[in-house]
Amino acid sequence: MNFRSLPAFLLVGLAFLASSAVAADQPPAVSLSALSSSNGPKPNIIVILCDDLGYGDVRANNPAGKIATPHLDRIAREGVRFTDAHTPSSVCSPTRYGLLTGRYNWRTKLQSGVLGGLSPRLIEPGRETIASMLKKQGYHTTAIGKWHLGMDWVKLPGKSISELSIETAEQVRNVDYTKPVTNGPTSVGFDRYFGISASLDMVPYVFIENDRVTVQPTVDKTFPLHPGYDQNCRVGPAAPGFEVEQVLPEFTRQAVNTITERARTGQPFFLYLPLASPHTPIAPNQAWIGRSGLNLYADFVMETDSAVGEVLAALDRAGVADNTLVVFTSDNGCSPLAKIEVLAEKGHAVSGPLRGHKADIFDGGHRVPFFVRWPAKVQPAVSDQLVCLTDVFATCAEIVGTRVPATAGEDSFSFLSNLTGRGKSAREAIVHHTITGAFAIRRGPWKLALCPGSGGWSAPRDPEARKQGLPETQLYRIADGDIAEQKNVAAENPGVVDRLTKLLEKFVADGRTTPGAPQQNAVPVVLRKPAPAAAPQAAKKKQDQ
Repeated sequence: MNFRSLPAFLLVGLAFLASSAVAADQPPAVSLSALSSSNGPKPNIIVILCDDLGYGDVRANNPAGKIATPHLDRIAREGVRFTDAHTPSSVCSPTRYGLLTGRYNWRTKLQSGVLGGLSPRLIEPGRETIASMLKKQGYHTTAIGKWHLGMDWVKLPGKSISELSIETAEQVRNVDYTKPVTNGPTSVGFDRYFGISASLDMVPYVFIENDRVTVQPTVDKTFPLHPGYDQNCRVGPAAPGFEVEQVLPEFTRQAVNTITERARTGQPFFLYLPLASPHTPIAPNQAWIGRSGLNLYADFVMETDSAVGEVLAALDRAGVADNTLVVFTSDNGCSPLAKIEVLAEKGHAVSGPLRGHKADIFDGGHRVPFFVRWPAKVQPAVSDQLVCLTDVFATCAEIVGTRVPATAGEDSFSFLSNLTGRGKSAREAIVHHTITGAFAIRRGPWKLALCPGSGGWSAPRDPEARKQGLPETQLYRIADGDIAEQKNVAAENPGVVDRLTKLLEKFVADGRTTPGAPQQNAVPVVLRKPAPAAAPQAAKKKQDQ
C-alpha cells in the first residue's frame, strides 16, 4: 500500500487505530504470529519432556557420547538445536511448573525439593497455563505422562497428607482411591489426561485417566531403583497388574493414538508428553536390555529414544508432521542413580562438557537438550540463544497470535524469532534454582551462584564446601571460556558480583523478569540460604580458640 496517496483524514484514522491497539494491549497488526495464523492453519504443538535425561546423553549434543539416539538426533537435525537452554530448576516438580505456567517455581510456596505422589495442587487456581491458553485459541489439549504437579486426593476421615514434602510411609494409605481427584491436569486447561501422579518411584503405582485411577490399588508394591542397587522405590498402594516396565510403552501408545485421532478431526491439538524415563526405577523392557553395551540406564535412554521415534512416525502417518511444532527437552540433568561413574569409565559423559548433574547449581543440573522442529516454518539451525523452559509459554502465545496477560507468563520470553531466523529472543538473563533452594543468575558470559558448593548432590555439597572454607559466592565466566565452571573469579570481579546480585534482587522484588506491572510472589524469597547453626560444642570450641 502507498500511504502517501491516502487522504490526510485516513492517515490520521490509521494512526489512531494503531495507537489504540497498543494502548489496549492488543497484538500488533503485523507480528511473527502471522507465520501461522494468517498464512495457514494453526500448527499442532507437541512438547515432549524427558525425565532426568542429561545434556550429553543425546548424540546431537555430544558427538563423543556412547548412547545411540537416532530419533532425538533427527529432531535436532531437522529443527533448531539450542545449545544454551536451561530448566528453571535442577529438579522435577519445579521445572514442570515453570514449563506449563511460564513462571519461575521459586515464586510459589515450593521453595525447595519436589512434590510427592499425593501432594496437593501446586498450580494456583486461575493461573494461565499453556494448555488453558491454547484451549482458548481453539486447540484440543491432552496431557499424557508423569504429572508431578500435585492434585487433590480425597483423604480418609481423620487422615492427613504432607502439604508439600513427599509423604510418609503411613500417609500413603490415607487416601480414598475410589473417589475422583480434583485440581489435576483437567482443571488447568487439559481436555484429557492419562498418566501417573508423580515419579515412578513414588506411590501410588496406578494409572490415572482424567480424574480417576483406572484400576484400584488393592496391593502393596515396590520396585528396585536400579538393578544392582540395594535400595527400592517407596512401598505403597499399587494396582495389581501395574509394572514399571509397562509405563513407557503405554505412554507411547496413548500418545500415538492421540495423534492419530486428533489429526482426523482437523482441529489443532496440543499434546504435552512428560515421560517418566529415563528416571528411576531404571527399567528398560527385555528387548532393550544390553542394547547400549554400557549399562541399563543407557539401554533405557535408547528405549526412550525409540518411543519418541514412534511419536514422530505417527505424525508422518497422519500427514500432519509438516505443520506440527515439536519441542523435545528434559526436566533437569542426569541423576547420579544412572551410575554416572560406570558410564564415565566407558567413555560416556552424561553432562557432556558441563560440571555437575541433577539437583545442582552447576550447568549439568539444568542445561538440557532442547530441540524444536516445525518443518513448515523452521529451517534447520543451531542457536546459542539463552533459553529457559519457561519460554515455551510465550512462544506458543506468539505462534497462535495471542497476548500473554500481565498476570501470566511472568518469566517467559518468546524464542519464535530465533526459530524463524528473523531476530533474537528478548531474554538476556536467566535464574537457576536447585533442590536445596540455592540460587544462581546468568547474564551474558557471567554466572553468579549464591552458594559455596553445588547447591545439590554433586561434590562438594554446600555443607562440605563450607567445611573446606570455600567462599559463599561463586562467579564463572561460563559462556566464553569456563563452561566447566572450574575457576571461581568472584574475588577478582566484585563489580560483576554486585551488578548480578542487584539484578537478581530486582527480579525477585518485581515478581517477574518480563516487562510489565510488578506481580506478587506467593511467599518471601530468601536468596542466600543461611548455613546451619553450629552445634553447641563446636561453637564453644571455636570460641575457646
